[in-house]
Formats: sequence, C-alpha cells, structure tokens
Amino acid sequence: MSNVDASDSAAQGLTRLNRWKACGGFFEQYTHPSSSTNTAMRFSVYFPPQSTHKPVPVLYYLSGLTCTDENVVQKGFVQSQAAKRGLAVVCPDTSPRGAGVDGEDESWDFGTGAGFYVDATASKWSRHYNMFTYVTQELPAILHRHFPTALLPDARSICGHSMGGHGALVCAMKTFLLQGRPPYKSVSAFAPIAHPTACPWGQKAFGGYLEGDQGAGNAGEGWDATLLMEREGPFPFPLLVDQGTADTFLEGQLMPEALEKACASKGQDATIRRQDGYDHSYFFISTFMADHIDFHANALGLPRE
Repeated sequence: MSNVDASDSAAQGLTRLNRWKACGGFFEQYTHPSSSTNTAMRFSVYFPPQSTHKPVPVLYYLSGLTCTDENVVQKGFVQSQAAKRGLAVVCPDTSPRGAGVDGEDESWDFGTGAGFYVDATASKWSRHYNMFTYVTQELPAILHRHFPTALLPDARSICGHSMGGHGALVCAMKTFLLQGRPPYKSVSAFAPIAHPTACPWGQKAFGGYLEGDQGAGNAGEGWDATLLMEREGPFPFPLLVDQGTADTFLEGQLMPEALEKACASKGQDATIRRQDGYDHSYFFISTFMADHIDFHANALGLPRE
C-alpha cells in the first residue's frame, strides 16, 4: 500500500513519478514546486515495511557532484539494512535543474548537479541555488506534511557522499548553530569534501555562489566543516566518516586529515576510518552502507537486530 494518495498529493503540488518495491518496502520518487529554488525539485524516499504500521525515523542522504536522487537508490544498497532496522531514507537531488541561469550547465563541478548545499548570495545564483534551505527546512516540512503516518517529524539523521558528505556535515553544524539545538541525532559521510575552502572544488563553488568570496574568503569559511569544527565545536551529535585509501580525490580535494585534526582538538565524538584499497565509487559506498545505517539507527534509538 502506498504511503500517500497520489491524486491528493498531486492536488497539493507533490506528484509521484515512480514506485519500486525493495526488501519489503518501497522506493517512491516525487517532484514538486520548490519555494527555495523556484524550480521543480525531485526526491526519492525509501519507506521500510514498518512505515505502513507506524511512523519511523528518517535518514537524509545527500549525493555528490553530478548525481541525482537516483544514484544511491540504484547503487547504494540502502534498502536492505534500512528495512531491517525500520529506517526511512530520503534522497534529495543535488541542485535545482532547468533554472535557466547562464553558465549553470558549462561544467560538471558547478551549477547543475553541483549545488554544494549552500544558500547562494551572489545575485546571479541566489534566486535558485538555495540547497541548504531546501534540505534543512523545505523538504522536511513537505515530507512531514504529506507523510504524517509514515515518517516521524523530529527523529532524523543525515549522511552524504563527497559533495554530499560536505553537505551533511555543514547542514548539521550550521542548523545547530542557527537553532541552538541538534537538528540531527547523528551525522555520517563517505569521502566528504572536508575542507572546501582549501580545495579546488570548494573554491570554485564558493567563489561562484557566495557574494564577495574569492574561493577561500570569509563567506566560504561559514560553509567549511573543518573551520566550523575548529571555531564552534564540539557539536552535540556523533560523527562517522569513511574514506577509501585508493580514492583518486583524496589528495588535494577531500582532506579528511584536516577534519580529523579539528575534531581531535575539540574533543568531538567522531570516528574517522580509512578503508584500505577503496576508491570514490559506489562500490565503496555500498560496502559500508550497512555500517552507516546501523550507526544512525542506533543513534535514533531503533531496536537492534
């Protein structure tokens, strides 16, 4: 049975595009008009079988550069352990699409598919590229308005890969600093862009999206997990980070050692693991996905297997 009436949701601006059964539950894919991005946005949700009987906690999974909501759905192996633990998994897209901003489709690491989970302040981008507000405010409100019997409103954790790992860390840290209470019970990341003001990907993104930022300027520092940890840590939620040692982006882009040093200096509850021989791909992510699902399920108080 579906968790939402398709005709009712369409009338309210939420349209179901696809539905796939998996491990006793369902992946459902939706589109809706977004007030954060002023475009249509798409997301997928895995509803575990337990959600047909009672509302369950939610794990948000943020994907990396060039990805959509479908990458982890098709390649991440989230459903098996999520079904066992009774955890819903929400997978947003990585940027607005079709916004019509000049230059948004010129490169793979900026613009479409590369929203970097910031709220843009540069005038060219600020009307549409507001993925921080979308992920932390608009999308949770939509989910809990449309799925009140399936999803718990205040039991959530967050995870991500690469750009999405950066996004998970920053969404958790910045939202805590804005609200004064932990918005997520736990945070994890696969190969995150851990110190973006010091790497080319982050410098390009911040230099474009943020007004007055020259790549490593003051505006970008507020979106850098390592710097936020150094200046504001420790944070009241546990962190889990996995990094493959054969990742071709490890040197020069990801910089997990900077985050690790910052966590240690602040006494942050953090486990940062090096996984020998693994690269940046979904072969790596799928291998350790069950560990991350369990980490979040335990933090959310779900029964252990």
